[in-house]
Amino acid sequence: MLDKINRIRAEIGNFKATTQVELEEFRLKYLSKKGQLNGLFDEFKTTANMQKREIGQKLNELKGLLTETFDRFKEEIDQHAAGAASGNDLTRPGDALSVGSRHPISVVRNEICDIFRRIGFTVAEGPEIEDDQHVFSALNFPPEHPARDMQDTFFVTRNPDILLRTHTSSVQVRVMEKTAPPIRMIMPGRVFRNEVVSARSHCIFHQVEGLYIAENVSFADLKQTLMFFAREMFGEQTQIRLRPSFFPFTEPSAEMDVSCTCGGKGCNLCKHTGWLEIMGCGMVDPNVLDNCGIDAKKYSGYAFGMGIERIAMLKFSTKDIRMYFENDVRFLRQFIPAM
Repeated sequence: MLDKINRIRAEIGNFKATTQVELEEFRLKYLSKKGQLNGLFDEFKTTANMQKREIGQKLNELKGLLTETFDRFKEEIDQHAAGAASGNDLTRPGDALSVGSRHPISVVRNEICDIFRRIGFTVAEGPEIEDDQHVFSALNFPPEHPARDMQDTFFVTRNPDILLRTHTSSVQVRVMEKTAPPIRMIMPGRVFRNEVVSARSHCIFHQVEGLYIAENVSFADLKQTLMFFAREMFGEQTQIRLRPSFFPFTEPSAEMDVSCTCGGKGCNLCKHTGWLEIMGCGMVDPNVLDNCGIDAKKYSGYAFGMGIERIAMLKFSTKDIRMYFENDVRFLRQFIPAM
């Protein structure tokens, strides 16, 4: 009987089935009621007791092998038949997957962070859902300031104390509350403002803000830091200019422009001025330092903030900010690196 079992195992090892007819012949020969497997089980009943354990084990292994072989070839034949019915050749190699890349906003964010890391800044992040203290009050916003109005701010609940942050300056406050000077950090993140969506503005955008607090920090330190950033980001020939401005949390305050890529000749991007505004900056107001528990008589510092979309629009000559939010594959494919 063991010889019969071994003979069938050898036949199975050499068996191939490519059609339903061949598979059915296999089933009838080995697995049907009149097949060889049932014949072996009938013969097993007359086997001597001392051999039943060994032969019974071999028979069960043979049954499992026959069933596995039948199921495997049946699945292959069914798949081939399904492919033929759909008109697809399953033996053909598949289409190559297109290589993806980081979103242009992520590309610019990472580049900005890398530039400031090279001069000693570290990265800090904070929550997008904030309270009034960290978004406004600690930053020297008086109660009647327009930025607190519903036209500018998204409030999460009827409680006016909970809102979506309108700038990443809230992270600066959290850092100053928990970190003793010297502080040298940048704060990238997503912010929200209740603005009309257009080619130049969006209700959701991304910022990178920077903060440096130590003893004897001056406006000259701020200017040199921003000059280094501008030339690393836009090229060695880039010029900057600082225009007086006002922000509740800095004094003095300024808006920073960079020279346009048109070389000062004037174009639609710079509105024929030769300059492009990219960020606001200034010396941290002493009231903000006091609000955050830092001795304003001992320490001074500067802060700056820029919109990542704005930088990306300048860097990639994009004319519509909405393109960064629409996930149009035709637009995003332009940022896939060459292989």
